Amino acid sequence: MGEILQSVSLLAQDQYGNYVVQHVLEHGKPSERSAIIKKLAGQIVQMSLQKFASNVVEKCLTFGSLERQILVNEMLGSTDENEPLQAMMKDQFGNYVVQKVLETCDDQQRELILSRIKVHLNALKKYTSKAYSCSCRETCCSWGTADRIPDPACVFNCLRMTLYS
Repeated sequence: MGEILQSVSLLAQDQYGNYVVQHVLEHGKPSERSAIIKKLAGQIVQMSLQKFASNVVEKCLTFGSLERQILVNEMLGSTDENEPLQAMMKDQFGNYVVQKVLETCDDQQRELILSRIKVHLNALKKYTSKAYSCSCRETCCSWGTADRIPDPACVFNCLRMTLYS
């Protein structure tokens, strides 16, 4: 386990090594999971944008319990930096990590993340072509006036379609 921890960042980015890290995250002891997540902290956003490492980040979110908050905080960034969440949402691999965050976080975190996503939806709404069609677009873009928050996957998928249309 010591050798894995020494090279966890390189393994996570490797075509085959990422499976080793994922296996430990899924089947290892809680202390091993915690050690891996702590080693990867500070690199989560960059790793989320990489093909193989993004799968490791998703496993960290799925199987990391207390450490999940560290990962979410890193993805949200501070108010004075260019928002990492926005870069992740636009990325072909990072967008899956954002979806996994929405699936695995608690209600309070989900509300915060969705409020950040909503900011981007409102900003992008004016650039969306009239030909763009998403059955949930109106619901997503007008949420806040409704009594309930729409399904997180719906919001996120509408955002992605808006970004790529």
